[in-house]
Amino acid sequence: MSDSKNTTNPTPPAAAPETADTISAARLAANRENAKKSCGPTSPEGKAKSRLNAVKCGLTGNTVLFANDDFLRYYAHIESYETQFQPVGPEESALVQSIADTRWRLNRIPGLELAILATGSLTFMEENPSYAKPDAEMALEMHVRRLHEKELRNLQLQENRLVRRRERETAELQRLQSTRKAREEETLAEAAKSALLAQHRKQPLSKIPGVGFDFSKDRFAAYMRRLTPTQQEKFLKEALTAAPEMSQMPQTSEAAA
Repeated sequence: MSDSKNTTNPTPPAAAPETADTISAARLAANRENAKKSCGPTSPEGKAKSRLNAVKCGLTGNTVLFANDDFLRYYAHIESYETQFQPVGPEESALVQSIADTRWRLNRIPGLELAILATGSLTFMEENPSYAKPDAEMALEMHVRRLHEKELRNLQLQENRLVRRRERETAELQRLQSTRKAREEETLAEAAKSALLAQHRKQPLSKIPGVGFDFSKDRFAAYMRRLTPTQQEKFLKEALTAAPEMSQMPQTSEAAA
């Protein structure tokens, strides 16, 4: 008998199951290739175009963008609109502010368009030196406008939107101010009737409705000075008609005698 023992090949250990934490080399390589495709443009043309995508035009938000010392011109711009429209109250003031901001944004659009054309022209001429000649200026602009058609069209759309907004808000401001002024005129007229009636009755003018509340004494005095004799007579007749008992009372000491 042989002393040799029967030996069998050992069973290899079972492979560990693939989990979410273990990725095959082939899959890892594929993921890396896909990642390269999503990193943005790599060509000079693509990079130049993508830089324009990062530039915000500042035409759509509520925040006004400033460059250099533009904020000084902006404040002067706002003051000129407040001087022109003379807003009263929060609603009118908000509309004037919005109208002025819209005009400020509209004023920026020509500069933005020129910046797109200038930047695009420089990039295009670097790649195509033949377009740097003076006689190729029109052809160069045509190519640049075609290349940046999306950006230029977006500026036009924003301009149309801002123009409509300005027209709508200006009409609303005019409506509010017209209503307010008509109401103020009516209040001033009623106060004038009270004042004329008090003068007719030889009574003091210390308690005229609206004076000191709806409008100042100086404004009421200026309104009274603007009344013509015909207007004063008309107001007095209306006041006497509204208070007929007063017309029957003696108005002066001579009449009473």
